[in-house]
Amino acid sequence: MTDPACDFYCDKILKGLLDVSVYLENEHVFAFHHSNPIWENHVVLLPKKHIESLITLEEADNDLLLELMRAAKLIARDFMERCGAARVYTNLGEYQSSKHLHWHIGCGKQLRPY
Repeated sequence: MTDPACDFYCDKILKGLLDVSVYLENEHVFAFHHSNPIWENHVVLLPKKHIESLITLEEADNDLLLELMRAAKLIARDFMERCGAARVYTNLGEYQSSKHLHWHIGCGKQLRPY
């Protein structure tokens, strides 16, 4: 398992060391507008607790996973209303640049390749 001390989201985003535009925040989850978006509307959703990836979630994380899915649903619904479509995905392994579970939620014109 990756050392959470080397985690971009834990070290920078959740500590408030980078100025990001917050989309949604509560006790357990944090969502912000991506600073280098792929799409016109691009939000990153993550748990405040360090979890490496979707496949490292444990039974004890079930309530947190439900909270993440509620937040993803809310953001995706907003994007569906605005754009008529939405993407919701997470990366694993080599595709995961930061080893902290997070979802990309986006819609609109693609601004750059991913």
